[in-house]
Amino acid sequence: MADHGELQYATATGNDYPAHEQTYRGFVTLVKVGIAVVAIIVIGMAYFLV
Repeated sequence: MADHGELQYATATGNDYPAHEQTYRGFVTLVKVGIAVVAIIVIGMAYFLV
């Protein structure tokens, strides 16, 4: 097999924790909104299609 040498995992320095936290909060908000939309659709189908 070929010898590729040492692995380089990252070239950036520092930790951008605030950006990580903002992305996580945005994802959680998106999931909550998605669940609410699906629940409204299911309730509407139960009401209008029965």
